Amino acid sequence: MRSSARLAIAGSLLLAIGFHPEAIARPLDQVVADGTLRVAVYGDNVPFSDTVNGKAQGIDADLARAIAEKLKVKLDLRVVDAGENVDGDLRLNLWKGDLAGSPLADLMLHVPTDRQLALRNDQVFFTAPYFEQEIAFAYHKGDLEGFDKLDDIGDKTVALEGTSAADLMLLTAQGGRFRGNLKHYKNFDEAAKAYLAGEAPILAGTRAAIEAALFAAKAPKDDNPIATVPSSGLVKTRWEIGGAVKTDSRDLAYAVADAVTALNTDGRLKAICETYGVTYTPPKGY
Repeated sequence: MRSSARLAIAGSLLLAIGFHPEAIARPLDQVVADGTLRVAVYGDNVPFSDTVNGKAQGIDADLARAIAEKLKVKLDLRVVDAGENVDGDLRLNLWKGDLAGSPLADLMLHVPTDRQLALRNDQVFFTAPYFEQEIAFAYHKGDLEGFDKLDDIGDKTVALEGTSAADLMLLTAQGGRFRGNLKHYKNFDEAAKAYLAGEAPILAGTRAAIEAALFAAKAPKDDNPIATVPSSGLVKTRWEIGGAVKTDSRDLAYAVADAVTALNTDGRLKAICETYGVTYTPPKGY
Protein backbone atom coordinates (compact mmCIF):
# COMPACT_ATOMS: atom_id res chain seq x y z
CA MET A 1 0.00 0.00 0.00
CA ARG A 2 1.34 3.46 -0.90
CA SER A 3 2.33 5.79 1.93
CA SER A 4 -0.25 8.37 0.87
CA ALA A 5 -2.99 5.75 1.03
CA ARG A 6 -1.86 4.60 4.47
CA LEU A 7 -1.84 8.17 5.71
CA ALA A 8 -5.32 8.80 4.35
CA ILE A 9 -6.66 5.68 6.06
CA ALA A 10 -4.87 6.59 9.29
CA GLY A 11 -6.34 10.08 9.16
CA SER A 12 -9.83 8.71 8.66
CA LEU A 13 -9.42 6.37 11.62
CA LEU A 14 -8.15 9.16 13.85
CA LEU A 15 -11.14 11.30 12.96
CA ALA A 16 -13.46 8.38 13.57
CA ILE A 17 -12.18 7.81 17.10
CA GLY A 18 -12.22 11.49 17.97
CA PHE A 19 -8.43 12.02 18.02
CA HIS A 20 -7.22 15.13 19.81
CA PRO A 21 -3.73 16.69 19.68
CA GLU A 22 -3.49 16.64 23.49
CA ALA A 23 -3.55 12.83 23.37
CA ILE A 24 -0.05 12.77 21.89
CA ALA A 25 2.97 11.89 24.02
CA ARG A 26 5.01 15.08 24.31
CA PRO A 27 8.64 16.25 24.15
CA LEU A 28 10.28 17.97 27.12
CA ASP A 29 9.35 21.56 26.20
CA GLN A 30 5.66 20.66 25.97
CA VAL A 31 5.79 18.78 29.28
CA VAL A 32 7.42 21.76 30.98
CA ALA A 33 5.01 24.22 29.35
CA ASP A 34 2.03 22.15 30.49
CA GLY A 35 3.55 21.69 33.92
CA THR A 36 2.57 18.01 34.09
CA LEU A 37 4.44 14.80 33.36
CA ARG A 38 2.26 11.81 32.43
CA VAL A 39 3.88 8.55 33.56
CA ALA A 40 2.60 4.99 33.11
CA VAL A 41 3.53 2.22 35.55
CA TYR A 42 2.29 -1.36 35.70
CA GLY A 43 -0.32 -2.62 38.12
CA ASP A 44 0.18 -5.88 40.05
CA ASN A 45 3.94 -5.43 39.86
CA VAL A 46 4.99 -5.46 43.51
CA PRO A 47 7.36 -4.10 44.74
CA PHE A 48 7.69 -1.72 41.80
CA SER A 49 4.12 -0.59 41.30
CA ASP A 50 0.64 -1.49 42.45
CA THR A 51 -2.51 0.23 43.64
CA VAL A 52 -3.15 0.16 47.40
CA ASN A 53 -6.24 1.88 48.81
CA GLY A 54 -6.67 3.77 45.56
CA LYS A 55 -3.09 5.09 45.47
CA ALA A 56 -0.16 3.93 43.37
CA GLN A 57 2.76 2.78 45.45
CA GLY A 58 6.04 0.99 44.90
CA ILE A 59 9.55 1.72 43.66
CA ASP A 60 8.46 2.83 40.19
CA ALA A 61 5.63 4.97 41.57
CA ASP A 62 7.99 6.72 43.99
CA LEU A 63 10.61 7.07 41.25
CA ALA A 64 8.04 8.73 38.98
CA ARG A 65 7.23 11.21 41.76
CA ALA A 66 10.93 11.95 42.26
CA ILE A 67 11.52 12.44 38.53
CA ALA A 68 8.61 14.86 38.27
CA GLU A 69 10.01 16.73 41.25
CA LYS A 70 13.43 16.98 39.57
CA LEU A 71 11.80 18.29 36.39
CA LYS A 72 9.77 20.74 38.50
CA VAL A 73 6.43 19.61 37.13
CA LYS A 74 3.35 17.92 38.56
CA LEU A 75 2.88 14.20 38.12
CA ASP A 76 -0.02 12.54 36.35
CA LEU A 77 0.60 8.92 37.35
CA ARG A 78 -1.51 6.20 35.79
CA VAL A 79 -1.38 2.50 36.67
CA VAL A 80 -1.87 0.37 33.57
CA ASP A 81 -2.49 -3.32 32.99
CA ALA A 82 0.21 -5.43 31.41
CA GLY A 83 -0.75 -6.75 28.00
CA GLU A 84 0.38 -9.88 26.18
CA ASN A 85 3.83 -8.42 25.54
CA VAL A 86 5.92 -5.29 26.08
CA ASP A 87 5.60 -4.30 22.42
CA GLY A 88 1.84 -4.00 22.83
CA ASP A 89 2.21 -2.07 26.08
CA LEU A 90 4.50 0.46 24.38
CA ARG A 91 2.09 0.83 21.48
CA LEU A 92 -0.95 1.32 23.71
CA ASN A 93 0.62 3.69 26.23
CA LEU A 94 3.21 5.70 24.30
CA TRP A 95 2.52 6.11 20.61
CA LYS A 96 -0.76 4.71 19.31
CA GLY A 97 -3.16 4.68 22.23
CA ASP A 98 -6.62 3.26 22.56
CA LEU A 99 -9.74 3.73 20.45
CA ALA A 100 -11.12 6.25 22.91
CA GLY A 101 -8.24 8.63 22.25
CA SER A 102 -7.11 8.67 25.88
CA PRO A 103 -4.07 10.88 26.56
CA LEU A 104 -0.86 8.94 26.06
CA ALA A 105 1.84 8.76 28.69
CA ASP A 106 4.95 10.88 28.17
CA LEU A 107 7.05 8.26 29.94
CA MET A 108 6.60 4.58 30.72
CA LEU A 109 8.68 2.91 33.44
CA HIS A 110 9.78 -0.69 34.04
CA VAL A 111 10.61 -1.31 30.39
CA PRO A 112 13.27 -3.99 29.78
CA THR A 113 16.46 -2.54 28.33
CA ASP A 114 16.85 -4.91 25.41
CA ARG A 115 18.37 -4.27 21.98
CA GLN A 116 15.98 -6.53 20.12
CA LEU A 117 13.00 -4.88 21.80
CA ALA A 118 14.38 -1.49 20.78
CA LEU A 119 14.89 -2.60 17.19
CA ARG A 120 11.31 -3.89 16.96
CA ASN A 121 9.85 -0.66 18.34
CA ASP A 122 11.18 2.25 16.31
CA GLN A 123 8.26 4.40 17.46
CA VAL A 124 9.78 4.67 20.95
CA PHE A 125 13.10 5.69 22.44
CA PHE A 126 14.50 3.99 25.54
CA THR A 127 15.89 5.91 28.50
CA ALA A 128 18.98 4.83 30.40
CA PRO A 129 18.26 1.85 32.70
CA TYR A 130 17.82 2.45 36.42
CA PHE A 131 17.69 -1.03 38.01
CA GLU A 132 19.11 -4.50 37.41
CA GLN A 133 16.79 -7.44 37.94
CA GLU A 134 17.99 -11.00 38.51
CA ILE A 135 16.45 -14.40 39.14
CA ALA A 136 17.08 -15.55 42.70
CA PHE A 137 16.02 -18.14 45.27
CA ALA A 138 15.07 -17.89 48.92
CA TYR A 139 15.26 -21.05 51.00
CA HIS A 140 14.51 -22.21 54.50
CA LYS A 141 17.86 -22.63 56.14
CA GLY A 142 16.65 -25.60 58.13
CA ASP A 143 15.72 -27.49 54.96
CA LEU A 144 18.85 -26.86 52.90
CA GLU A 145 22.46 -26.67 54.02
CA GLY A 146 23.25 -24.21 51.26
CA PHE A 147 22.28 -23.11 47.77
CA ASP A 148 25.25 -22.60 45.44
CA LYS A 149 24.01 -24.35 42.30
CA LEU A 150 20.77 -25.64 40.80
CA ASP A 151 21.74 -29.20 41.75
CA ASP A 152 21.23 -28.19 45.39
CA ILE A 153 17.48 -28.22 44.74
CA GLY A 154 17.69 -32.01 44.94
CA ASP A 155 14.21 -33.40 45.55
CA LYS A 156 12.92 -30.21 47.23
CA THR A 157 9.80 -28.35 46.07
CA VAL A 158 10.17 -24.88 44.53
CA ALA A 159 7.27 -22.42 44.82
CA LEU A 160 7.08 -19.93 41.96
CA GLU A 161 4.77 -17.97 39.70
CA GLY A 162 3.74 -19.81 36.54
CA THR A 163 4.99 -18.40 33.21
CA SER A 164 7.53 -16.19 35.00
CA ALA A 165 11.19 -15.85 34.03
CA ALA A 166 12.17 -18.08 36.96
CA ASP A 167 9.63 -20.67 35.84
CA LEU A 168 10.96 -20.70 32.28
CA MET A 169 14.53 -20.95 33.50
CA LEU A 170 13.81 -23.96 35.73
CA LEU A 171 11.57 -25.67 33.17
CA THR A 172 14.37 -25.63 30.60
CA ALA A 173 17.42 -26.05 32.86
CA GLN A 174 19.42 -29.26 32.50
CA GLY A 175 17.01 -30.74 29.99
CA GLY A 176 13.95 -30.21 32.17
CA ARG A 177 15.40 -32.03 35.16
CA PHE A 178 13.60 -29.81 37.70
CA ARG A 179 10.11 -29.82 36.19
CA GLY A 180 8.84 -32.23 38.80
CA ASN A 181 10.08 -29.97 41.60
CA LEU A 182 8.02 -26.97 40.57
CA LYS A 183 4.82 -25.94 42.31
CA HIS A 184 3.12 -23.24 40.29
CA TYR A 185 0.96 -20.38 41.56
CA LYS A 186 -1.02 -17.83 39.58
CA ASN A 187 1.12 -14.96 40.85
CA PHE A 188 4.27 -14.38 42.87
CA ASP A 189 2.35 -13.19 45.94
CA GLU A 190 0.66 -16.58 46.28
CA ALA A 191 3.96 -18.39 45.76
CA ALA A 192 5.61 -16.27 48.47
CA LYS A 193 2.76 -16.92 50.91
CA ALA A 194 3.06 -20.66 50.30
CA TYR A 195 6.80 -20.52 50.94
CA LEU A 196 6.36 -18.48 54.11
CA ALA A 197 3.70 -20.93 55.31
CA GLY A 198 6.17 -23.78 54.94
CA GLU A 199 4.45 -25.39 51.96
CA ALA A 200 7.70 -25.31 49.96
CA PRO A 201 11.30 -24.98 51.19
CA ILE A 202 12.41 -22.91 48.18
CA LEU A 203 10.96 -19.78 46.58
CA ALA A 204 12.02 -18.66 43.10
CA GLY A 205 11.48 -15.27 41.50
CA THR A 206 13.29 -11.96 41.04
CA ARG A 207 15.53 -10.89 43.87
CA ALA A 208 13.53 -7.67 44.28
CA ALA A 209 10.22 -9.51 44.61
CA ILE A 210 11.67 -12.03 47.05
CA GLU A 211 13.28 -9.35 49.22
CA ALA A 212 10.07 -7.33 49.30
CA ALA A 213 7.96 -10.37 50.25
CA LEU A 214 10.29 -11.37 53.09
CA PHE A 215 10.46 -7.75 54.27
CA ALA A 216 6.67 -7.34 54.29
CA ALA A 217 6.29 -10.60 56.23
CA LYS A 218 9.11 -9.63 58.64
CA ALA A 219 10.74 -12.97 57.94
CA PRO A 220 14.18 -13.28 59.57
CA LYS A 221 16.95 -12.87 56.98
CA ASP A 222 19.21 -15.40 58.67
CA ASP A 223 16.52 -18.09 58.40
CA ASN A 224 15.70 -17.22 54.79
CA PRO A 225 18.91 -16.68 52.82
CA ILE A 226 18.64 -15.43 49.24
CA ALA A 227 20.91 -16.96 46.63
CA THR A 228 21.67 -16.53 42.95
CA VAL A 229 23.09 -19.46 41.05
CA PRO A 230 24.73 -19.79 37.62
CA SER A 231 22.64 -21.18 34.78
CA SER A 232 23.80 -22.02 31.27
CA GLY A 233 20.31 -22.12 29.77
CA LEU A 234 18.83 -19.86 27.11
CA VAL A 235 16.80 -17.80 29.59
CA LYS A 236 18.30 -14.52 30.79
CA THR A 237 18.89 -14.60 34.53
CA ARG A 238 19.80 -10.88 34.68
CA TRP A 239 18.29 -7.94 32.85
CA GLU A 240 18.03 -4.20 33.22
CA ILE A 241 14.90 -2.08 33.39
CA GLY A 242 14.52 1.54 32.39
CA GLY A 243 11.96 3.77 30.79
CA ALA A 244 10.66 4.63 27.33
CA VAL A 245 9.27 7.69 25.58
CA LYS A 246 7.93 8.35 22.09
CA THR A 247 10.75 8.55 19.57
CA ASP A 248 10.35 12.28 19.00
CA SER A 249 10.64 12.94 22.75
CA ARG A 250 14.31 12.08 23.14
CA ASP A 251 15.03 15.32 24.97
CA LEU A 252 12.57 14.13 27.63
CA ALA A 253 14.42 10.80 27.84
CA TYR A 254 17.71 12.62 28.39
CA ALA A 255 16.14 14.81 31.08
CA VAL A 256 14.73 11.71 32.80
CA ALA A 257 18.17 10.07 32.66
CA ASP A 258 19.74 13.15 34.25
CA ALA A 259 17.09 13.09 36.98
CA VAL A 260 17.70 9.40 37.71
CA THR A 261 21.46 9.99 37.80
CA ALA A 262 20.93 12.74 40.35
CA LEU A 263 18.64 10.50 42.42
CA ASN A 264 21.28 7.78 42.34
CA THR A 265 24.06 10.19 43.32
CA ASP A 266 22.22 11.68 46.27
CA GLY A 267 21.12 8.25 47.54
CA ARG A 268 17.41 8.83 47.09
CA LEU A 269 16.93 5.95 44.65
CA LYS A 270 18.60 3.58 47.10
CA ALA A 271 16.38 4.92 49.88
CA ILE A 272 13.25 4.41 47.77
CA CYS A 273 14.19 0.76 47.23
CA GLU A 274 14.96 0.24 50.92
CA THR A 275 11.47 1.51 51.80
CA TYR A 276 10.17 -1.75 50.31
CA GLY A 277 12.98 -3.94 51.66
CA VAL A 278 14.73 -4.09 48.28
CA THR A 279 18.46 -3.82 47.74
CA TYR A 280 19.19 -1.20 45.08
CA THR A 281 21.12 -2.88 42.30
CA PRO A 282 22.39 -0.28 39.83
CA PRO A 283 22.59 -1.29 36.17
CA LYS A 284 25.95 -1.94 34.59
CA GLY A 285 25.04 -0.12 31.40
CA TYR A 286 23.23 -0.70 28.15
